[in-house]
Amino acid sequence: MPRSPAGGNGPLPLPGPRAARSRPPVTGPARLGSARLGAAAPLRYTGTVATARPGGNGAGALTPKLGTRYLGPARGAPDSPRCRPEGRRGWAELTPRPGPAPGPPLPAARAVATPARPLFPGTGGAAVAATGSAGCARSPRPLLAERRSRRFPARGRGPGPGAMAVLRGAAAAAAQWCGPGRGKAAARRGCSSAAWRRQWVPPAGRDSGIVAYNSRSRSKEPLVLATEGVATWYSCGPTVYDRAHLGHACSYVRFDIIRRIMTSFFGIEVIMVMGITDIDDKIIRRAHEMNTSPLALARIYEEDFKQDMAALKVLPPTVYMRVTDNIPQIISFIKRIIATGQAYATSQGNVYFDVKSWGKRYGVLTTIYPDTEDGAVDTDKRHGKDFALWKAAKPQELSWASPWGKGRPGWHIECSTISSAVFGKQLDIHTGGIDLAFPHHENEIAQCEVYHQCEQWGNYFLHSGHLHVKGSQEKMSKSLKNYITIKDFLQKFSSDQFRMFCLRSRYSSGVEFSDESMDDAKHLLQAISSFIRDANAYIKGQLVCDPVREDVLWERLANTKVTVKAAFADDFDTSRAVAAIMDLIHHGNRQLKAVTKDAGSPRSSVVYGSIISYIEGFFNALGMSFGERQVALGGGDSAVLSNVIDELVRFRAKVRHYALALPEEAAEAVPTEGAVGAKGPQQEQKEKRQQLMRERKPLLEACDSLRGDLAAFGIHIKDRAAVSTWEMVEGGQAEQQTEKKS
Repeated sequence: MPRSPAGGNGPLPLPGPRAARSRPPVTGPARLGSARLGAAAPLRYTGTVATARPGGNGAGALTPKLGTRYLGPARGAPDSPRCRPEGRRGWAELTPRPGPAPGPPLPAARAVATPARPLFPGTGGAAVAATGSAGCARSPRPLLAERRSRRFPARGRGPGPGAMAVLRGAAAAAAQWCGPGRGKAAARRGCSSAAWRRQWVPPAGRDSGIVAYNSRSRSKEPLVLATEGVATWYSCGPTVYDRAHLGHACSYVRFDIIRRIMTSFFGIEVIMVMGITDIDDKIIRRAHEMNTSPLALARIYEEDFKQDMAALKVLPPTVYMRVTDNIPQIISFIKRIIATGQAYATSQGNVYFDVKSWGKRYGVLTTIYPDTEDGAVDTDKRHGKDFALWKAAKPQELSWASPWGKGRPGWHIECSTISSAVFGKQLDIHTGGIDLAFPHHENEIAQCEVYHQCEQWGNYFLHSGHLHVKGSQEKMSKSLKNYITIKDFLQKFSSDQFRMFCLRSRYSSGVEFSDESMDDAKHLLQAISSFIRDANAYIKGQLVCDPVREDVLWERLANTKVTVKAAFADDFDTSRAVAAIMDLIHHGNRQLKAVTKDAGSPRSSVVYGSIISYIEGFFNALGMSFGERQVALGGGDSAVLSNVIDELVRFRAKVRHYALALPEEAAEAVPTEGAVGAKGPQQEQKEKRQQLMRERKPLLEACDSLRGDLAAFGIHIKDRAAVSTWEMVEGGQAEQQTEKKS
């Protein structure tokens, strides 16, 4: 089956007969896809065919023309095509994507004519593209191809007058069909809420070299920062009413990895603000259950959260900001929204954001249509979709004075106020779990765009996927009572193991948690530690190998660096980067094959030193550590324990060396061939040697027994030809030392 060219997102629909037109083309000015081209702008479709004409079902429906093609999907819309084939010879209906709500004029577009190769024999035509608009800012994008026919002739190199008429008529018809004011009728005719999603506008600034998936545009976009080398970042923090669980940890660790990538691999300074929700319905309810004040409870669990993040090696934000420390700012924020007419106070002392009056601008991250029917509203809200900015206080509830009476902030207004207080109306990155996209982040956007009177607040929204418990499609959450607290988790696994677990999947994808998946992460860490240990032994001359192909390893190292950087630049693809590191380790291990006899060949210490340095630097940058430099796991007790193990392994090495050694004369006695009476002394030496082996066998058995006993406690001893090495696996952290036999 033929595919749509130039980035089309589906198979081409089958050609069919011409549909009857019930009304003539509608002409006139129209604005669609955030581009302007004379009296009309080129349409962008979610389908995969090209030339379209008004007609069909009497409502300005768009129908494809045989022998034409659609040369690209709507930018930033990964949604599936909305084409309905009506039989093998039927037509397909296409849904246009209108542009943003009226705002400041956008740069004028220019028409670009490009030759188009016909899809079917005997056809041809030209393609029309629009550039200079927000939707086509980076490159000319062919949109429509005209069939060379009597009705739509292509003259010369440019688009024929028939093609321009089609553009004007189709755009105007679509605007009439799905334009403002049509409301429910438009929805019934196929103008889904997705059709009203505003186009994302690429911000002005400097390209960071990273492409990230942006929930605002629903596609990967170049990460452009307003200030070169500096990223402003707001992160939704916890609601501190209980201990954090592993679902929270997954999101914070994933974004910590992204932050470290931006800093260490792309030289970007991150200014991060995290809001702490320390007043909330859940906090009030839990405080009542524990017979304490809400603020005292919040302080306890806020500190508990910070300790958990430190245990997971999550970098703290530049600044934490509590909601209760910003009540005056929140009240001022709400007053300004009310002044614009986008919020209203009620007689009960509540303040709500008027979603319906915000109209088509609502629904940036989701496909919510404000004009659709609401369910029964049994509160003092005007509409069911309105959300609280200020909540009137209930009896005996913590509250603050406001122009609307005593109360406390709503959930969504907190983050809008805090982020605006620090960053103003310019915010590069906003992050949180995917469950926060709606309603929390959607409402944040609406509030901030009203407050700042701007067209686009928050240029990039990054969302992390859910953590699922194995065998369940449900996310890990407290409400479902299927969670594991971070503290309980760290009793069994280490922070490095969990970080490796997170690295093995994309941050935006859901991930399944199980003991098996954690064991896989543990085995990867052990493989990395083992390679670093062996490579260090090789560099020191403690591991004897055949000659190493240095040229192969240097090439592998260079390729790995390129692959890792490219993976990180592609939406922070940590799984591909880790795979590249493991491939480098695989090729490094292949040449570290020990031999029993030293042939005197030179060692390739430099290349292995470079590989070790890069691998350790890679994981250190991502918040992990390997190798001999990690002697103590933290605290004085671990350092003392390390020294004790040093002495124990050194003593065992001496005992083992003594048990294996033979008397010098026994080892050097070599009978001369044909010597008279040689058999007597030779036999005597042999018997003496066997006697010594029998006497010293218990010592070797004791050494082996000690090694086995220590292994049960996570202390692994490896005996080499000239040295004994040990590592302590304590929660997945490999601590290595080398003791010379002496």
